[in-house]
Amino acid sequence: MLDMTDKPFSEYAERNGAPILDVLRNEFANCTKVLEIGSGTGQHAARIAKELPFLRWQTSDLDENHGGIRAWVNDSGLANLLPPLSLDVLTSDVPAASCDAVFSSNTAHIMSIEAVQKMFEIVGNVLTERGVFCLYGPFRQGGEFNTPSNAAFHTSLRSRNPEMGIRHLESLDEYARDHNMARARLYTMPANNHIAVWNKDAA
Repeated sequence: MLDMTDKPFSEYAERNGAPILDVLRNEFANCTKVLEIGSGTGQHAARIAKELPFLRWQTSDLDENHGGIRAWVNDSGLANLLPPLSLDVLTSDVPAASCDAVFSSNTAHIMSIEAVQKMFEIVGNVLTERGVFCLYGPFRQGGEFNTPSNAAFHTSLRSRNPEMGIRHLESLDEYARDHNMARARLYTMPANNHIAVWNKDAA
């Protein structure tokens, strides 16, 4: 059991970890190397890398979050869990065709639209042919929020920073198409969230 005393810990990440793992176990079954964009506390990375040992899991985040992620990586003792890359989606470059899977959790609604578009550009570039991108979080569909609580959450985000907010899934599909990806599936998740899955088109 990991010692929680010297690592960042999110109760929310702990609760949603199991259903996320269930989806990724299916979606990443034929993958070998995953780039996680925005590893946050590092909890998801440590849990998933342990349960899916066939994946080489590359963490990444802004530099200020690296200490916590490294603590989870180091305590895990997992050879397939890699220390974080320095990655700001607005400025960073990632080697092309270097991963066959990308995962990101609860990032799109706290980024600016420019940053979300850049994230899709990075994903489209980094994925190999037929690669998989899984994005977890709340989305709007058909211009509507799926629950009143998500509408309130969107208002709260906008009050903190007008560049943040719950994104339209149709807009994300557009950004994906701009970089040769198409949405294949949408999973309904607990707490009014979803996982959207896009596949990289074969050339």
